[in-house]
Amino acid sequence: MKVIISGYGKMGHMVEAALQRRGIELVCASEDICAIPKEVAQECVVIDFTTPESFRANYKTIAANFKAVVVGTTGWYDIKDQVFAAFEAAGTPMIWGSNFSVGVIALFAGIARTCQVLKGHGYTPHVEEIHHIHKLDAPSGTAKSIGVLISDFLGEEPKIDSQRIGEVPGTHIAEFRSEVDKLTFTHEAFSRQGFAEGAVDAALMTEGLTGCHEFKDLIL
Repeated sequence: MKVIISGYGKMGHMVEAALQRRGIELVCASEDICAIPKEVAQECVVIDFTTPESFRANYKTIAANFKAVVVGTTGWYDIKDQVFAAFEAAGTPMIWGSNFSVGVIALFAGIARTCQVLKGHGYTPHVEEIHHIHKLDAPSGTAKSIGVLISDFLGEEPKIDSQRIGEVPGTHIAEFRSEVDKLTFTHEAFSRQGFAEGAVDAALMTEGLTGCHEFKDLIL
């Protein structure tokens, strides 16, 4: 497998290190993915950690030119239908996710099952997320995903609070409170490494894959 990283910020560097640890070929890391020659792009999986604006501008070119894509960028979910249609029309596999940490996927599973148990028993949900000051979207994509899970399985839409503090890699807290007790789930990332490793796992999963898939659905 050959990989091109779209976006060479902190996450791009972490993905590069994860590829090196596994001996996977990195063709290049680019801040302008649309400038990659098509003959090169056709052999490569893109791992995209850019900005919502960049992905919105680039997704049609990625769909048309590349072998597959893994999208870790969030903040574009309001145009999911257009994005998925572009990749499906081009026959280009896509794996996307609000979070590529396996620990967070386990958190999703735990929250979903807990909501099934708590439904109808008077529990009020609340979600909090804390990230570094450089994160552009708030609430985070992961917090929104947790909110959707709670809405789907508990039948109540939680309030989501966001904080931006220093260089915090990412902390997500889901709380369920009743008159008699409180249940809390917390995932705290110690670094971005878990996100990078999961993105590389996803890139490997694109082999033989068709269509557009959320990462958590391929794991759970």
